[in-house]
Amino acid sequence: MTATLPFAGLRVLELATVLAGPQVGQFFAELGAAVLKVEAPAGDVTRTWRTAGDDPESSVSAYFAASNWGKTSLVLDLTQPAAQAELHRLAAQADVLVASFKPGAADQLGAGPTPLRALNPRLIYAHLTGYGPASPRVGYDAVLQAETGFMHLNAAGSADPPQKMPVALIDLLAAHQLKEGILTALYQREKTGLGALIEVSLHDSALASLANQGATWLTTGHDPVPLGSGHPGIVPYGTVYRAADGQRLVLAVGTDAQFGQLCLVLQRPHWAREVRFATNPARVRHRQALEELLLVRIAELNGAALLHELARLGVPAGAVHSVGEALDQEVARAMLLPPAATFPYPGLRTVAFRSSAWPTAATLLPPPPLPNGG
Repeated sequence: MTATLPFAGLRVLELATVLAGPQVGQFFAELGAAVLKVEAPAGDVTRTWRTAGDDPESSVSAYFAASNWGKTSLVLDLTQPAAQAELHRLAAQADVLVASFKPGAADQLGAGPTPLRALNPRLIYAHLTGYGPASPRVGYDAVLQAETGFMHLNAAGSADPPQKMPVALIDLLAAHQLKEGILTALYQREKTGLGALIEVSLHDSALASLANQGATWLTTGHDPVPLGSGHPGIVPYGTVYRAADGQRLVLAVGTDAQFGQLCLVLQRPHWAREVRFATNPARVRHRQALEELLLVRIAELNGAALLHELARLGVPAGAVHSVGEALDQEVARAMLLPPAATFPYPGLRTVAFRSSAWPTAATLLPPPPLPNGG
């Protein structure tokens, strides 16, 4: 018997735009769900977010393609009663509805959770907002990165300007929270037969992801400071070094034993015996001195040879790759979706886990063009 994808037969309505909500829709599509993306006549705004290399005539930009594989699309002008009636018909048959309306907008468009869940008590209505359903503020990733500490920490040092992450990190974190909420509601529905309203905000998702940096403030009262690529509690970890051949690389030395092996490879075994470097707490206290030594020594060595030897000895290290280099690696092939006749470019999977209980979707519908020539 051939195994089927776990969400085969699940019907998902996506009334979400930009990144977080559509990422959730593609996640379910990759695992077998039928995902219908409902768009306003102008389409998802990311259809117009084109870079210099995008086809100006296509309604599928690279940004839109990042989160919309595996879906079909339907244009509905929800300001019109007939379109609202069609949405109600679709919601009555759906299992999950993913929405990212501004607070209050869903009710004005006949797409709020109360009437739709009344039509379909099994419906899981998953609503994403910027700051929660009670706040009128619209959530934008860059603003959330600024307000929740991420930009502050993402600087080379305290005197350097804060930097936004190069991807919409808070959107992606919120997408994971939304998926987790939906999966929890699906599990609960198996026991109760009833759906649920799931509410996720970008703001709460960002705070939940501060992890060790947040715990540092809560447990010590010390506000974490920017360290560039460095780690507040591990050294050497994350700093970028440049070898003699120009190769950029990072170390992620988490144990004293690994540091000893690193010193052997660098032909500086005495460093591991020095009191100021012998333990990780000591290395943290003497961060600047050790980093200066490492920068000088690594600059004298061949980067490829160094990485090879570190890998052989189990010392965590890696080359700094561009996006293209990362996706061109053999180990990245399994994460790529194959091109289609109507969209001759590969895609990037959102599902990074595998299971022996179901297959990996070999192909997926390409990102849909905007229907009706919109």
